[in-house]
Amino acid sequence: MSKFLKSNSKKIYTDLDIFYNHNVENNKITITGTNGKSTTAQILYEVLKDQKVDVRLVGNIGNPPLLEKNITNSTVFVIEASSYQLEYSKLFKSNISLILNITPDHLERHGTIKKYVNAKFKLVKSQSKNDLAIINAENFYVRKKLESKNFLPKIIKIEKSIDSTFLKKINNQYFNTNGNKENLKFVLKVAKILNFKKNSLIKTLKKFKGLKYRQEIIFQSRKLTIINDSKATTFSSSVSLLKSLTNVYWIVGGQAKKGDKLLLSKKNCKNIKAYIFGTNKSFFINKIKKIMKYEHFLDLKSVIKKLSLEIKNNKNTIHKTILFSPSTASFDSFKNFEKRGKYFNKLIKKYINA
Repeated sequence: MSKFLKSNSKKIYTDLDIFYNHNVENNKITITGTNGKSTTAQILYEVLKDQKVDVRLVGNIGNPPLLEKNITNSTVFVIEASSYQLEYSKLFKSNISLILNITPDHLERHGTIKKYVNAKFKLVKSQSKNDLAIINAENFYVRKKLESKNFLPKIIKIEKSIDSTFLKKINNQYFNTNGNKENLKFVLKVAKILNFKKNSLIKTLKKFKGLKYRQEIIFQSRKLTIINDSKATTFSSSVSLLKSLTNVYWIVGGQAKKGDKLLLSKKNCKNIKAYIFGTNKSFFINKIKKIMKYEHFLDLKSVIKKLSLEIKNNKNTIHKTILFSPSTASFDSFKNFEKRGKYFNKLIKKYINA
């Protein structure tokens, strides 16, 4: 079947192509990147909705684009697009494109990091000179691609930091981590371009709760915080959160991805201990052994059992964080990251909340 598809690839159009062909006049904001796509798309959707815009959330999050109904000329689409979708698209183009970040991922599918980067940048390559591309110039792979080629749309770089006064106005702990601050930078840039009402914007950001299994705080007390970050499927998606926390029990394990690297130094890991689970433990031990303490376990249930005993026996008053951020695909034991996240919550309820 794959040979047939390859030989007929010029005749194949994707759902994004058909969607674009039927909604050419509508404004489209499309988000891609390795980490943070769904969260950024959800924030933008909620912000636009609160700005009284007829907005639809489609793509990898929300509805499949071809199922949207009652579309008018004023309807705006917020689209989450993966490298897979972009790679095969022929007609699709976006008025505003966002490339959040790029780190090695899906190399089993794309083969090389160069092909993966090219798939992401197809979003910008398809744009015209009247369109806008918002990018993170601090990201290594994004910067290198921009240096190697000229693109037609206007390239807009996000700021290096967010005004601290603005963060205080939002007063939302969800935006305390580096990863979520990065997502917020893109939202603020779109808000500035589209001239959003500031008071409404702040109100929306204040109440944003995040998405399930994405840096989700499922338990919090004076002595303990538990975060379910089952969506973390690469080391890069865990690192920004790890760097923002102290005294961490880091639960990691699963089906490792080709070419994935753990970019953490020993000085970042003084107060982190890894709890490795699953059959792929040797991969993680090799990555972790020189930078932090660790233990390894047969499965996730064994980890939670051990942690429940440690917490109950720990008389120390220092606040601790249990971070479930597997940094891997879930397919060794679970159908998807949602099933993995749900199972983690079930174990927490049984062994720790009890």
